[in-house]
Amino acid sequence: MEFRRLGRSGLSISEIAYGNWLTHGSQVEEEQAQSCIKAALEAGITTFDTADVYANTAAESVLGRGLAGQRRESLEICTKVFGPTGPRGPNDKGLGRKHIMEAAHGSLKRLGTDYVDLYQAHRFDRTVPLEETMLAFADLVRQGKVLYVGVSEWTAEQITRGAALARELKVPFVSNQPQYNMLHRVIEEHVVPTCEREGLSQIVWSPIAQGVLTGKYRRGQAPPEGSRATDENGGANLVTRFLRDEMLDRVERLRPLADQAGLSLAQLAVAWVLQNTNVAAAIIGASRPEQVHENVKAAGVRLEADLLTAIDEALDGVVESDSRLTTSP
Repeated sequence: MEFRRLGRSGLSISEIAYGNWLTHGSQVEEEQAQSCIKAALEAGITTFDTADVYANTAAESVLGRGLAGQRRESLEICTKVFGPTGPRGPNDKGLGRKHIMEAAHGSLKRLGTDYVDLYQAHRFDRTVPLEETMLAFADLVRQGKVLYVGVSEWTAEQITRGAALARELKVPFVSNQPQYNMLHRVIEEHVVPTCEREGLSQIVWSPIAQGVLTGKYRRGQAPPEGSRATDENGGANLVTRFLRDEMLDRVERLRPLADQAGLSLAQLAVAWVLQNTNVAAAIIGASRPEQVHENVKAAGVRLEADLLTAIDEALDGVVESDSRLTTSP
C-alpha cells in the first residue's frame, strides 16, 4: 500500500480506501461484511469511509464492529453528514447546526471512537447559511471530535466559499469526495483546479463506475445474477446510465490495454483514477473479500503516457465531462 497527503494537511491516507456504501447493513450480511473489512486491513488499507445515511446508520455500526480492537492511531476513519436518518423528522437531515452536532455524536457512538479523522458534508445544503454549517464543523474540531473537515459532490463555487470560511474560522478544510472514473470526469474542468488552489484533495467514489469498468456487463447479455445492476435497492439506478451499447463496446476496447499492462480491467480503472495528482485516494467497495484483494493491486501502479492516451482514444465519445453534472441538490 502507498500513502498520500490529504490536501495541504499533515494527514496521510492510504491511496486505496475502503467504503461501505450500498453494502454493509443492507446488501451484504454481517459475516461477509466483516470478512471484507478484515481483507482491507490485511491488504494495508488504513482509510475507511462511511456515512450516517448508509443503510440508515447501520453501515457505521457494521464498520465500527469491524474495526474494534484495531489500533485507533493507525486508522483514518471518515464519515459524512447531510442525508436523512432516524425517523426523518425536520431536523434529521441537512447541514443545520442541530443536525450536524447530533449526527456527529451518533456517528462517534456507532463507530466506537472518540473522534473521526475526517468529517464530510455529504452534499451542499442550500437551505442553511454556509456560515452556520462551517461554524458547527469548527466547533467539532475545537472539541477534538473531528480532526479534519471535507465535503462531497460540491461544485467549484461552493468549495471556494467553504474554503474562505474555513480560513476565517481556522478549520482544516482538506478534501472533496466526488464521483470520478474513466467514464465520468466532470470534476476535471473546474473542481480539480479549484481544489488545487484551495489546498484540497479528492477522495473519489465509484472508480470502477459501479462495476461497469470491470467488463462484467456485455452488450446483448443480461446483467450477471447478483450484480449491482440487478439490485433495485443496491444502486441499479446508478448503473443503468452506463449500460448503453455504445459504452459497453467502448469498455471492451479497454480489455487488450489492461492485458498489455498486466492488469485486470478493475485494476486498470482504479490505477487510472490514481494518476490524477489531485486524487489522494480511490474508494473501493466490496461484497466479497476477493474483490478487495484484486482492487488493492492497483496501489502504486504508474500508467505510461501512451497507455493513458490509448485509454482516451478507446473511450472517445462516451466520456461524461460536462462540469454542470457535478451533483448538487
